[in-house]
Amino acid sequence: MHMNVAPHLLTEDRAEYERVLDDALSTAHARPDLAGVGTRLTVAQLRAMTLNATTLVTSAAAEEYDHFVKVREQNRAALGTRAPAAAAERPGPGAGVVAIFTVMVPVLAGAAAVIFLLVGAVIHALAPTVVFGATLLTAGLVFGALAAAGLLCAAAGLLVTALRNSPVQVSAGGPPDDELSLARDAWRHALLERGILPFLRDVLAATAPPTGSPGPPHP
Repeated sequence: MHMNVAPHLLTEDRAEYERVLDDALSTAHARPDLAGVGTRLTVAQLRAMTLNATTLVTSAAAEEYDHFVKVREQNRAALGTRAPAAAAERPGPGAGVVAIFTVMVPVLAGAAAVIFLLVGAVIHALAPTVVFGATLLTAGLVFGALAAAGLLCAAAGLLVTALRNSPVQVSAGGPPDDELSLARDAWRHALLERGILPFLRDVLAATAPPTGSPGPPHP
């Protein structure tokens, strides 16, 4: 079935137009002004006629539709400008190396501290006068301090990453989604009340039987 499309109605919105039409036809039994649906004309016939008159029907809600399209384009433009910024914030290969180094330093330093402290303690216990044992103990304390500093740096890095990826920053900028929803709802309402329903009423009125017919002529 061919459907004429109004010049201002974008292809992506044709399905929305048909949904509003189908909703109106499905609830026609609850509208006294559409009592002729299913008797004078079938739902399929009315649907086909309304689709073929898309240019006329949608022009009744042109102002609301233009506003809806404008808000949608602003929303998409805002999302497009945020995408490169988000990509720029993603860590590259260098950042990955730094992250691995930050994690490995406290692990290796902690392991070295444990080994040096154990060996140094054993040597110092067996031969208190041997200087090497005290040296190992000192080295163990130094590596222990490095491990503690590495843990602090890793914790700080995790905190910075969590703040950078917080939902507040991701959702900042651009028209809010509720503004787009309100614009879409306003267009749908105008399309229904000023476009589809009046057209259906006019079609049903045009197909209504005459209210009276002239009687037979008198002799």
